Amino acid sequence: MKRHATLSSDEYRETLGRFLREPLVHFLLLGALIFGAFKFISSETIEPGKILITQGRIESLEIAFSRTWRRPPTASELEGLIRDYVREEVFAREAVALGLDKDDTIIRRRLRQKLEFVSEDVAAHAEPSDEQLREYLKAHADAFRGDRRFTFKQVYLNSQQRGTNLRRDASQLLAQLRRSGGQTDISTLGDSLLLENGFKGIAAAEVVKQFGEQFAATLVEMPVGQWHGPIESGFGVHLVLIIDRTDSSLPALDDVRAAVRREWINARRLEANEKFYRTLLQRYTVTIERPQAAKDTDANQVAKTASSR
Repeated sequence: MKRHATLSSDEYRETLGRFLREPLVHFLLLGALIFGAFKFISSETIEPGKILITQGRIESLEIAFSRTWRRPPTASELEGLIRDYVREEVFAREAVALGLDKDDTIIRRRLRQKLEFVSEDVAAHAEPSDEQLREYLKAHADAFRGDRRFTFKQVYLNSQQRGTNLRRDASQLLAQLRRSGGQTDISTLGDSLLLENGFKGIAAAEVVKQFGEQFAATLVEMPVGQWHGPIESGFGVHLVLIIDRTDSSLPALDDVRAAVRREWINARRLEANEKFYRTLLQRYTVTIERPQAAKDTDANQVAKTASSR
């Protein structure tokens, strides 16, 4: 006699979770949703010249009102909502009958957006596992990597004020700073500048903002613990002592979970939308009538390619 294996509750939930994460399931749900929407719409407009306000439509109007005003509509307000809907339906049908919806960019764009929202909404309900989030974090490391940080001191030399003596003054001051190491009171050295003489744990982006890209790039290459210079910035030149430099690193998932989850869901939305579009596109034959000049260019390009083989 064969014995049928039974699944524990944890195994059942895990199996169900894998099933619900399958893209095929999403597309089946999407198709059912679109089919249901089309059926609902067509059920209210099957008879030309007649407008049927179903109980479902009335409930939809009530829900929309409640979400906006945080309370249900009164009887008179509900009657007003129904009258407005009938008015809208009349004008919409007459506009369609006159062909006013044809070749209207705004209407076409809105219809595209609504269909894209339907496809994206299905993907939005998928909840990522920790494994999926870790894989996404690893694949998009640059988007979540922490910024490189610097702790350094700097002495500023005004190139305009010092003129031809700039290199001599920088060389003499650099030698003095190297002899004294990091113990010298640098606030009395160099020329005045609105920026601080010392920075602790400043992000690379902030260094670029204050000193410029060339200055920040030089800090990356400089050895730690010794005065160097002169280093150019947007202000002039500087003598710099790197005390500490923390390279950018990939954070742990727990530290950026919310951001990774948000980006993962957004990526799934875009992926579902693109797959949905590709599926719909297979139902059409697309013919592009190009201007004659473009045709001649394409023909010449084909001829050149053929002759080069």
